Amino acid sequence: MKKLINKPEDVVKEELMGVALAHSDLVRVHFDPDYVVRVDAPIANKVGIVSGGGSGHEPMHGGFVGMGMLDAACPGAVFTSPTPDQMLEATKAVDGGAGVLHIVKNYTGDVLNFEMAAEMAQMEGIEVASVVIDDDVAVQNSTWTAGRRGVGTTVLAEKICGAAAEEGKSLQDVAELCRKVNGWGRSMGMALTSCTVPHAGKPTFDLPEDQMEIGVGIHGEPGRERMDLKTADEITEMLTEAIVSDLPFEKGDHVIAMVNGMGGTPLIELYIVYHKMVQILEAHGIFVARRLIGNYITSLEMAGCSITLLKADEELLRYWDAPVKTAGLRWGV
Repeated sequence: MKKLINKPEDVVKEELMGVALAHSDLVRVHFDPDYVVRVDAPIANKVGIVSGGGSGHEPMHGGFVGMGMLDAACPGAVFTSPTPDQMLEATKAVDGGAGVLHIVKNYTGDVLNFEMAAEMAQMEGIEVASVVIDDDVAVQNSTWTAGRRGVGTTVLAEKICGAAAEEGKSLQDVAELCRKVNGWGRSMGMALTSCTVPHAGKPTFDLPEDQMEIGVGIHGEPGRERMDLKTADEITEMLTEAIVSDLPFEKGDHVIAMVNGMGGTPLIELYIVYHKMVQILEAHGIFVARRLIGNYITSLEMAGCSITLLKADEELLRYWDAPVKTAGLRWGV
C-alpha cells in the first residue's frame, strides 16, 4: 500500500487540520467532536443544513460547507458513520432559530446516529427535520443498508436545499424540497479497481485486471454483477439505461446530470462517459439542462465512475443556479 499518510489513525484528524488552514475564509473546523461548520454560522432565522458520513468520499461532505450549500458536515472515520455527539454539536452550532435539516445518506449507521442526534437536539429545543437519500438503482438491499443506498443525489440535494435555505424558506419547505429531489434523482456506479482503507492496508475487495463491478457501492459493497471489462460506451449504456428505466423519465424531460469520478479516474475518461451519456439520453428525448463532471463523491482511490440524473423543473433549476461558495463547488459569486 502506498499512500500519502503518516499514521492510519491520524488520517482524518490531519485532513481536517489541512482543511482548516486551506479554507479558513469559508469554514471553521471543530475538534472533539469533529465537525466542519461555515464560518458565519449560526445565521439568525435561516434553516441550518447538516450532513455527514464516513471520510474517504471527499469533497463530500466537508467540501460542500459554505454559502448556498451545507452549514455543517460531520466526518466519521474512513467509511464509518460519524457519531451522534458530532451530529448534535454540529446541529447546535448552526441553529439560527429556524430549525435544522439533516440530509442523511441511507446507510444503517448514518440513519441510526442521525436519528439519535435529532432526538437529542429536539430535547434541547431545536426543531429538526430529517430526509434520507436512497437513490442508488443498483441493488435493493446491500451490505450496509436496508433499502437502496444513498449516493450521488446527495450532492445535488445539498446544493438545491442549501439555496432554498439561503433564500429564507422554512424548515418544512426545505425538507419537502429535499424529498422532491430524492424522489426525482437516480444514480448508479461501477468500479474498475478496488480501494484501500488506510487502517486495512489492503484492497477492500479483489477485482481481477480483466473484470469490472457494475452497481458497486461507494464503500466497495458488491453491485449487480461482476463481468468482463467493457468499453466506455458499453459501460455508460449499462449505467444510463438502468437509471432511465427506473424513474422512469419521460420524453421531453430535462435533467441535471452528474458524471462522477470515484477518486482514481482521470477527467479525460469522465468526459468520454459524458459524451456517450448525452447521446443515450437524447435518443430517449431527454435533455441535459445542467451538468457536473468531476470528483464529487469519491471512494478513496477507486477507479470507476457513477452517473446521477435528476429530473429538473423550473424550481430545481432556479435553486441549482443560485450562488454557491464552498471548497468543492462554487459559482455565481
